[in-house]
Amino acid sequence: MNDQDKEYLRDLIAMFAMNGIIVRGGLHPELMPEDCISRRSYELADAMLKARQSEESIGLPAIKRKARAR
Repeated sequence: MNDQDKEYLRDLIAMFAMNGIIVRGGLHPELMPEDCISRRSYELADAMLKARQSEESIGLPAIKRKARAR
């Protein structure tokens, strides 16, 4: 996976995180100001990507790198 693919994956994960925040009522200014929603979404995306790199991580089978049989 090249750097551009990693950025696309990060954006995709952040989009789903933002959707979850909004669906759970995150647009209420008293709960989470709008400027915090995007920042929190990318924090969650970064945490998921970091966990994905870990050897102990379960990860997502659809996007996790698979070893080729030689």
